[in-house]
Amino acid sequence: MTEKDNKKQIPLRVSKTLYDELARWAEDDFRSINGQIEYLLTEAVKRRRRGSSSPKGDDETTPASGESADKHKRP
Repeated sequence: MTEKDNKKQIPLRVSKTLYDELARWAEDDFRSINGQIEYLLTEAVKRRRRGSSSPKGDDETTPASGESADKHKRP
């Protein structure tokens, strides 16, 4: 059985803005949009398995500046 035979097809709906951004990123990396999405999902799963689900400073509860997350909340 080839890798192609093992792949599942899934419908995916994204906004035009996200699609356009993914298309630019895919072009920069010389991939198809489908290949770029598959690559990004694969990397996210690898990071999750390693236990680092979000890059430092990307989490709302841990601002990159070191300030309290409460400081950035609206009243």
